[in-house]
Amino acid sequence: MPSLPLRLSLLLALGLAGCDEAPRFTQPEPGEARSGGAATVHKTDHNAFSMPSANLSPTRRLDFSVGNSFFRSPWVIAPSTTTARDGLGPLFNTNGCQNCHIKDGRGHPPLPDAKNAVSMLVRLSIPNEPTYAKLIEQTGIVPEPVYGGQLQDMAVPGVAPEGKVRVDYQPVSVRFKDGTEIELRKPSLQITQLGYGPMHPETRMSARIAPPMIGLGLLEAIPDEAILANAANNRRDGINGRPNQVWDDAQQKTVLGRFGWKAGQPNLNQQNVHAFSGDMGLTTRLRPFDDCTPAQTACLEAPNGNGPDGEPEVSDNILRLVEFYTRNLAVPARRDAGSAQVLAGKNLFYQAGCVSCHTPKFTTSANAAEPELANQVIYPYSDLLLHDMGPGLADNRTEYAASGSDWRTPPLWGIGLTQAVSGHTQFLHDGRARNLLEAVLWHGGEAEPAKQQVLQFNAEQRAALLAFLNSL
Repeated sequence: MPSLPLRLSLLLALGLAGCDEAPRFTQPEPGEARSGGAATVHKTDHNAFSMPSANLSPTRRLDFSVGNSFFRSPWVIAPSTTTARDGLGPLFNTNGCQNCHIKDGRGHPPLPDAKNAVSMLVRLSIPNEPTYAKLIEQTGIVPEPVYGGQLQDMAVPGVAPEGKVRVDYQPVSVRFKDGTEIELRKPSLQITQLGYGPMHPETRMSARIAPPMIGLGLLEAIPDEAILANAANNRRDGINGRPNQVWDDAQQKTVLGRFGWKAGQPNLNQQNVHAFSGDMGLTTRLRPFDDCTPAQTACLEAPNGNGPDGEPEVSDNILRLVEFYTRNLAVPARRDAGSAQVLAGKNLFYQAGCVSCHTPKFTTSANAAEPELANQVIYPYSDLLLHDMGPGLADNRTEYAASGSDWRTPPLWGIGLTQAVSGHTQFLHDGRARNLLEAVLWHGGEAEPAKQQVLQFNAEQRAALLAFLNSL
């Protein structure tokens, strides 16, 4: 680690150590390198996102491993001799969770010649109307009448896939104060080969890449009160973080949302249930029906993998094990948190106001769902709240309280290991950003002032900011 004078020298060189802009950080904060508290692991290779919480006992690691097997292994079409894993479809996007969450990491948009989107899906809906008030309360949207709430581009034999997804891009140039020009890419989503006729003329489409799986149990363990307190406290300087309020299928009531790109799911179990249903066409006790609309008769008539007494395709035990696995995927420790360049970047991150939404630290609840997740000081760099990100990132699709330009602040922990884990660096909800700098430059709306500050940064400052982000 560089000496304190050397670190200060770099801060001075980056213009951060003057009287009016004294650095907030000249050394790491105690404990901040352990992003997931006692559950943190020290892993930096392609398996960095696939490790169990470091504080799991050997016995509980067995449950983690079994859950991992159901997360990784493919499901098959019913009827099959593999009765524990049959029932795929009739409509689906993939046959296994791991296909979307590559090495438990981040998905990506499809290549131009890709047969299927695989790790990117497309949400569908039509504008809300008062006559659909109960449906909106319980699902957050009005589904497209023929194709439902999610486009499935694969199907079992005898059933037509709903369509094919294609993404094209147009260049958008952004210039820094020092004259450096960056070319962003603006996506244009196309749905072709529609299997059931034209869509509703006012259909809203939203592309979503699969997010990383790390630290989800820790995020679930953040007390509601802490999230709501941030919402109450950050209504200043154009920042107005708001909680999403969503339907809890098990409790049959509206609760705080915290998972998904628009915080549209309340907890990990429901997130998993909806993924089994929408992504793979698999039934559970909470969603005991296939994802077919009334217009899709072949889908409705196709064989399923339910048990002889109507047991769902995903048993309660499998669902429990997958939930345990997804709760306990550990967050990797930070790298180089004490380096001069990383500390300089951290100061710039604060100076630009990024922490107004990317809240660095929380303490998890004492009564978390798993004891290993309780009372942990964690550093997710997210407030789990909705923020208006402006027209550049808008999908114009509402989801419960989220508007067409609202997005939940994504956690930043582990973001610097994306290339190592997933083999790419494509960020934001639709993967349009090809690196972290592009992701920053797409920020607008409430984040517009922060982006404008970043546009004033010179090359050394930009490098420091990126060094900080890559250390997380």
